[in-house]
Amino acid sequence: MQQHPSPLVGRHGEVEDVAEALRTTAGTTAGTTAGTTGRTAGADARTLLVTGGAGTGKTAVVEQARQVVVQEGGRVLRFGWESGEDPAGGTAALTDAVCGVLAKVHDGWLPARIAAVRRVQARAGGPGGEVALLSTLGEVLADAAREIPFALILDNTERMPARTASALGLLLRTFRPAGVPVVMAGRPMSPGHATAAQLPAAADRVLELPPLSSADVGELVVRRLGRPVEPDLVTAVLASLGPLAGSPAAVLSVLASLEERGGLLELDGQVCLTVPEGGLRLRADAAELGRLCWPETSPDAGTVAAAAVLAGLVERTEVRLEDLHRAKSPDGPLEAVGRTVDKLVADRVVTVGQDGRIAFAVPALAAALRTLPARAEVRSLHATITRLVTDRQGATAAGTRRPRLAGHVAAAGAMLDDTLAVPLLLAAAGSSVRFNQEWAVRSYHSVLRHLPPHDPRTPGVLHESAGLSLRHSDHSGVLVLAEPLLACLDVPHGDDPEDRDSWGDRDDRDGLEWVTRACALSALHEHRSPYAEDADPRYRAALERVPAAQVLAALGGRYGIGPRAPMTSRSGSAAQEPGPGTGSDSGPVPSVAEVRLLAAAVGSGAEFERARQGTPGDALGEAALDRLRNAAAYGDLVGALEAVLGEQRYVAAGESTAVRYHSMVRDYLTGDWDGALSCARRIETRGQSGGAAGVGQLARALAAEIQLMRGELGRAREWLDLVPDSVAHPLVARVRLGVRYWSGQVDEALVDEALEAARHDVRRARESGLLAGLDRVLLRMLSITVRGDNPEAARRTLEELEALYEEAASPMTYEAVLVARGTVHGDADSALAAYRLVRRRVDLPLSVDCCQCLTEVGDDPQSWLDEATRSGHALGMGRPVRSLLGAAARRRNVSIPRRRAARAGLSDREVRLIGMVSDGSTNRQIAARLACSEKTVEQRLSRLFQRTGCRSRVELAAAWLDGSLARQGLVPGH
Repeated sequence: MQQHPSPLVGRHGEVEDVAEALRTTAGTTAGTTAGTTGRTAGADARTLLVTGGAGTGKTAVVEQARQVVVQEGGRVLRFGWESGEDPAGGTAALTDAVCGVLAKVHDGWLPARIAAVRRVQARAGGPGGEVALLSTLGEVLADAAREIPFALILDNTERMPARTASALGLLLRTFRPAGVPVVMAGRPMSPGHATAAQLPAAADRVLELPPLSSADVGELVVRRLGRPVEPDLVTAVLASLGPLAGSPAAVLSVLASLEERGGLLELDGQVCLTVPEGGLRLRADAAELGRLCWPETSPDAGTVAAAAVLAGLVERTEVRLEDLHRAKSPDGPLEAVGRTVDKLVADRVVTVGQDGRIAFAVPALAAALRTLPARAEVRSLHATITRLVTDRQGATAAGTRRPRLAGHVAAAGAMLDDTLAVPLLLAAAGSSVRFNQEWAVRSYHSVLRHLPPHDPRTPGVLHESAGLSLRHSDHSGVLVLAEPLLACLDVPHGDDPEDRDSWGDRDDRDGLEWVTRACALSALHEHRSPYAEDADPRYRAALERVPAAQVLAALGGRYGIGPRAPMTSRSGSAAQEPGPGTGSDSGPVPSVAEVRLLAAAVGSGAEFERARQGTPGDALGEAALDRLRNAAAYGDLVGALEAVLGEQRYVAAGESTAVRYHSMVRDYLTGDWDGALSCARRIETRGQSGGAAGVGQLARALAAEIQLMRGELGRAREWLDLVPDSVAHPLVARVRLGVRYWSGQVDEALVDEALEAARHDVRRARESGLLAGLDRVLLRMLSITVRGDNPEAARRTLEELEALYEEAASPMTYEAVLVARGTVHGDADSALAAYRLVRRRVDLPLSVDCCQCLTEVGDDPQSWLDEATRSGHALGMGRPVRSLLGAAARRRNVSIPRRRAARAGLSDREVRLIGMVSDGSTNRQIAARLACSEKTVEQRLSRLFQRTGCRSRVELAAAWLDGSLARQGLVPGH
């Protein structure tokens, strides 16, 4: 059979099936179109019903098949049943539609055929008249098809009137026009629907369109946007659609909504999502929503408006059926909403769980409905639900027994009195903290909107809420407390009893200080500095009242978060250790001594030793101290906190900017550079989407470093241009040097300018006390001077690097010194020692530098070059690394391997790629899932072919499936 590539994603086979059905017209031989010989296909004309859920692409498939057949020379006519004059339909409407088809067959017999039909139609009122009319319609259609072969298509059969569907079904079953294939398209109907049994029974075959697979959805998104997409975008689209996840129309509606709202951003060659993943919605068009989300028939305006009210009601809290069935009056607003729920459940738009919880089956539908104007005041419904319970049980008892009522109180807002809201919320928080701490936190947040700052309960609520949020790494939840905390700190609470009011005792004051420190820590996690230009000045003023919190906030400048600030209070006095219960046992909030240790990790060895001696006991071993200094070199706050606080006090979980950057650093060092870039894009889009997240300057710099090493100089510049010139962190200096050098390496003057700018950045970092990470800047400077054949400059750089080690005395600096000695002095022992240390620490990029150095100075240059090449391939390193390895190979007269050693195992990324090839995924689908370009996929496949000895995708898939790759030792663990 002749194959026609379909532009429809995931529907190639279905398009071919429909096209094959349309080809079987009278007088068309199979040899003409199908590639076989012999018989006439007219006798094999069939009736095909294409069916599928809302938005699955039935119309698109039929239309694409029609175009295919028309391009081959066939004739396909539309059966316009919608144009009948009688709205009730029936045989008369069917007759009008058949006459409309006959009018399109220009063979000179149109008047005779129409006259024959109308004569029989005039007598159709008598006994057997309708059967005679249907017989005549079949005969004239067959006669027309013998003269000019054609096929018929009709769409939207689910909307066809019952009488018309009945007549058409009888025509196709009993009086089928010979030689006229018929293709119908429509949704599957429930058994009770009037047309449900008519047309399917008349079809010789029913072709059901399945939902698109996740891979197909990814390809559809890529095609629609015209660029590679971040995998998180596809995941979010799928999650927002629920049972409609495989509907092409629903996917396209979500994408259109995102474009209308400006929710998409192209970053680093990928299209990223800039709205919260839970905020995706369909286009807010009532007609489109009804067509996509109501299974059988589009709802009326009243049903859509009622659904919008319900969507607003379930937005902020749990709503259960029992909440809606407590109305005293059968005509009350809650009872009306209850009736709406019953109808929506019947329509499968809303689901009700075993516990009675109401939810929308498609989250994107609920989000779209909330943008429509609602007829009822949703807040008043929340207030009504609350009062129905509290009137019987009282506020405290209701909050204790039904803690989920706190959500209704929060949604009702000012419509409920403080005398009712406060005791209910406090009781709900105390009750839910044992089984659902997220509910407890939301209850505490709500009660703070009702409690005044001077209320004696306010400090305790602040402390409990902050503690619960930190326990679950909810740093955005802690930052929500900043406003009530500032108001609380404004209340006088001096040591003079006359200056205190009812809550101003020592315990309350210590609690408020702890909450302030918690807010400072959470701000650092979200990369927000109180010393930034856009920071709230009230927050900075609050920190001045709590020296321990001010010291913690100033830590950000050492880790690339905001400008540098002194580690003492504004008054000039050093911060003292907080009172009992707020120091070493304060969970993830570090003590003042621990903060000073964290800050000293970026500075000199002497400063670090003094800070280490200032921490109580011998809690930190040498391994933890080394991890701390390694994390400090990359500005990895989370890694540093893990090392200092330990697993029992600190858990690196959640979605904060600092946690994502910690994952990015880990992926960078272990060689998962695609994962690291994905983290960078998430950090960037999260910062640009607003909320609590700040800007990750070091994430931008590390992303630029990865792209630079991959030879993507343009993308590296794009990332680096986002970093302000005022940022003096060594990681930024290192990337600036690399970008400047590789931008002008052929021009000696530009190279000298790049080195001079790097020396300026080194001096700036030293003045800021940032020594951690300077070793990598100096090592890159040394590599450039050696490459430029400037031994004197190389020796000076080595001396500066050795002086830095004397000052910093950090493990990473020692590694850099060893590599530098191997490079400058040809010291193979130093280079080998550096390689072993780097492998133990797990730093794959630096291990490539070590292997390159050992290729130059080692006894076995070929083996070191082989390992450097393998690691470089795993990282996807580009021209900067390949040129260094090529120069080393030429100097040592060894050859760069064209493939990696046969016994080296495949990486996880390669195994995943082979799995997708074996599943039949196309390069475009693979690119969408891996968030890379199709060209990159082709390059990786070429390397896999060389590595495995396979010559094609088919051979690669076969070798994977039959275990050949595992038997060769290429698959780890097999």
